[in-house]
Amino acid sequence: MADRPYTLLSCCMSLDGYLGSASRGRLQLSNLADFDRVDGERADSDAILVGAGTIRCDDPRLLVRSQQRQAERVARGWSPSPVKVTVTRHGCLDPAAEFFASGDGEKLVFCARPALATTRERLAGVATVIDAGEPVELRWVAEQLHARGVRRLMVEGGGTVHTQMLTQGLGDELQLVVAPFFVGESAAPRFVGDGAFPWSVARRATLAEVRQIDDVALLRYALSPRYGEG
Repeated sequence: MADRPYTLLSCCMSLDGYLGSASRGRLQLSNLADFDRVDGERADSDAILVGAGTIRCDDPRLLVRSQQRQAERVARGWSPSPVKVTVTRHGCLDPAAEFFASGDGEKLVFCARPALATTRERLAGVATVIDAGEPVELRWVAEQLHARGVRRLMVEGGGTVHTQMLTQGLGDELQLVVAPFFVGESAAPRFVGDGAFPWSVARRATLAEVRQIDDVALLRYALSPRYGEG
């Protein structure tokens, strides 16, 4: 689909499928070697998308960490880090969050229409708030990003966004990292929630690569015929 960016979904989960802990705050699932790999994927992307819940819970900076990779991006005429993108229904976002405060690049907030006015007032000066209608449709968001020049989109969660992207067939590649331990808390956030996914027992996803990265395993799945183009 040429009307949306090549879309890479990136996630690290525990052996029992959780993104974090329900009781211990942010949980480090991956390792330094994999963090560096993810940094490389960020450096190759035009934009990074996370849900508003991820901003509230994890307070991510979403910047390219390597100075060399930043310099290489600048040499290509790009900003040091990709455009940051989020979607929100209620606009409950702190303008002091790292998503907004870190980095000089563009920040885009696709907001549901009922919360548009208050969100624009709250985030004035720190982000561009875009009327995304009601309800917010991720396919439409992807099309809008493509129209803004985003050709490679990296989606870093959380579970609600991953569920919507996957059930709507908006992913081209899934990079799923499995950490070597269990969380064991049913209230903890999961990689995905309930939904009608295109892949099932009758239609299995294509496993394109398995790689050991120190003590974690990277599983790469081809989710569309566009796999490998991004």
